[in-house]
Amino acid sequence: MEDAIEVEGDVAMTANDACAQQTERMGTAPGFIAALDQSGGSTPKALKAYGVEPEVYGDDKDKMFDLVHEMRTRIITSPSFTSDHILAAILFEMTMDREIEGIPTGDFLWQKKGIVPFLKIDKGLADEESHVRVMKPIPGLDELLHRAVEEKHIFGTKERSVILDDDKDGIKKIVDQQFELGEQVRAAGLVPILEPEVDIHAPNKQKAEERLHNLIREHIDALPLDARIMLKLTIPTTDDLYTDLIADPKVLRVVALSGGYSREEANEKLARNHGLIASFSRALAEGLSHGQSQEEFDETLRSSIDSIYAASVS
Repeated sequence: MEDAIEVEGDVAMTANDACAQQTERMGTAPGFIAALDQSGGSTPKALKAYGVEPEVYGDDKDKMFDLVHEMRTRIITSPSFTSDHILAAILFEMTMDREIEGIPTGDFLWQKKGIVPFLKIDKGLADEESHVRVMKPIPGLDELLHRAVEEKHIFGTKERSVILDDDKDGIKKIVDQQFELGEQVRAAGLVPILEPEVDIHAPNKQKAEERLHNLIREHIDALPLDARIMLKLTIPTTDDLYTDLIADPKVLRVVALSGGYSREEANEKLARNHGLIASFSRALAEGLSHGQSQEEFDETLRSSIDSIYAASVS
C-alpha cells in the first residue's frame, strides 16, 4: 500500500510512512483518544445531550445523522481539538464516509489535525446470555476493512461487547470473540482496539475484571511477537490492575471508557491508574450545546480536553 497521501503543507508521504508515524504516535505520545462513534442506537441520546430534541428530526434518520455529523464536525474543527492533547479519534462508519470541509473525515483528522483515525466496526450487541452481551455478526466486514484501509486511510478499528457480571463461561466467550475478530482486523492491515467493557454497575465488578484480565493475558501471550493490538477497558475497581498489559510490547495502548461516570468522576478514577489513558465519548462532550456561541463552545471543549488530558498523563 504505497499510494501517496496529501498532508498539510503539500508534502507527500506514502501510506506506509503515515502508518509508521501513526503507530509511533499511538504507542508513545502523551494524550488521549476522542470517541466520536455514536451509532444509530446511541445517536438520539448524544443529540439530546447536545441540546437537539428528538422532535427536531422525528423519524427522519437522514436528518438525524446530518445533525450528529454537524456536531462532530464542530468538535473536530474547533481550535480546541488539537493533536497537542488528542492522539486519535474513533469514528462511526457514516462519519468515515462523510467529509469535513470537502475532505474525507479520516484524512481531515490526520492531514489537517495530526490525529489518528479509527473506525467503530461492531454492529451492536446480542441479547444477554451468561451475564454478557457478545457482538452481533458483522456482515460485509472484509469489504468494510478493505475500504477503511485502501480508500479512507483508517489506522485501526474498535469493537465493543459488554460484561454484566462475573461469569466464567460468559467472559470467556467475550474474550474469545474479541481476539478472533482482532485477528481478522490485523490480517486486513489495521490495529484493533478490543473493547470488552465491564458494566460499572456489575454486582461483582472487581471479580469480573480480574477474570477478564487473566483471560486477556492468556490471549496476548499466545499472539505472535510482531502483533500489535490495543485494549479499551472499564476503569478498574483495583487501581493499576492492567499495568502488565500496558507494559506489554504487543499492546500499543490500553485506554479507558468513561462507562457512565461523570467526567469528573471518570477523570479522578483514571488518574489513579498509571499509564491508562482516556477514550471518552459522552464525558468528552459533556457541557457542549448546539446553542452555544463558537467562543463558548470552544472554551467548554478546551476545558474538557484539558481535564481529560491531565488525568491521562498522570
